[in-house]
Amino acid sequence: MSAFLAALVPVILIVALGRFLGWRKVLAEEGWRGIERLAYVVLFPALIIRALANAPFEEAPWKLPVILLSAQCLLGAFGLLARAWPDITRPAVGSIIQSNVRWNTFVALSIGSALFGDEGLALVSIAAAAMIPAANILSVTALTAHAERESIPKRNPVIELTRNPLIIACFIGGLMAAFDIEIPELLDLSIELLGQGTIALGLLAAGAGMNVGALGRSGLKTLTWSLVRLLALPAVAIGGALALGLTGTPFAIAVICASVPTATSSYILARQLGGDAPLAANLIAMQTVLSIITMPVIWFACLRAGFF
Repeated sequence: MSAFLAALVPVILIVALGRFLGWRKVLAEEGWRGIERLAYVVLFPALIIRALANAPFEEAPWKLPVILLSAQCLLGAFGLLARAWPDITRPAVGSIIQSNVRWNTFVALSIGSALFGDEGLALVSIAAAAMIPAANILSVTALTAHAERESIPKRNPVIELTRNPLIIACFIGGLMAAFDIEIPELLDLSIELLGQGTIALGLLAAGAGMNVGALGRSGLKTLTWSLVRLLALPAVAIGGALALGLTGTPFAIAVICASVPTATSSYILARQLGGDAPLAANLIAMQTVLSIITMPVIWFACLRAGFF
C-alpha cells in the first residue's frame, strides 16, 4: 500500500502543479494544447515503441488486453442506461458513455512504471494498444449517435485509427518485439531521452486543462456516473482477471489501468462531436478528484484479498 501511495502522490503533485501553472497563465491555453499535442504525436509514441521493443516478457501477456478491452466495452454498454436518468439529453448520454470508456493513460504509465519499472511500462503500453483504439471507436460512435446537431462532422473511427500515432507506435513496437529486432544503441538512447519527458509533460498538460470550476457545477448526475466509472470498470476488470487466471504484475497493471480517471481529452471530443461538453468537463474534474480516494482503496482491497 505504501509503495502504491509513493507512486500516486507524485502524480497528484504534478497534476496539481499543472493546474497551478494553468491558473497562473504561465502558458497560454494554446501553449498547453501544443505541449499536449507534442506528447501525443512524438513523445508518447517514442515511449511506447521503446517499451514494447524492449519488453521483458517470456510469453505474450494476451490476457491483460482481453480483460481490459472486455471491461471497457461492458462499461460503454452500461452507459446506455443513462437514458433512463430523469430529463437527460441525448448529448449527455453520449458524454457519459465516452467517460465510461476513456482512461488517463499518462496516470497509468506513471504509476505502472514507478511500481514495476520497465515491465510495468511495457504492460501499460500493451494495455494502451488495446484500450486506445476501443476508446476512440466507442467514443466517436456514442457521441455522433447521440448528437442533436445535424452539422456535426461525420468521422470514421476505424480510418482515423490508421492515422493515430499511438496505434502506429504500438504496431511498430509490437513488430520489433515479435521479430526480436533490437534498437541501435544510439537511437535507443535518443528515444529514451524523448520518452523521459513524456509522462511529466502529459501530467502537467492534464492538470492545466482540468476545469476545477466544473466541480462547483457538478450535481448528482456527475457524482453518480463518476463513481460508476471509477468503481465498476476496475470491478469488471478484477472479475475478468480472476476468471482468466491472471496473476502477478499483469493483474496489478489491469487494476491500475481500470482505476485511473477518464481522459482529459474527453472535453475536446465532446465539444467537437456534439456531446454535452460541460458535463464532460464536470466528469473529468470529479473523477480526477475522486480517484485520489478510490484508487488507493481498490489497490488496498486487492492486496488484502491476495490478488497480487
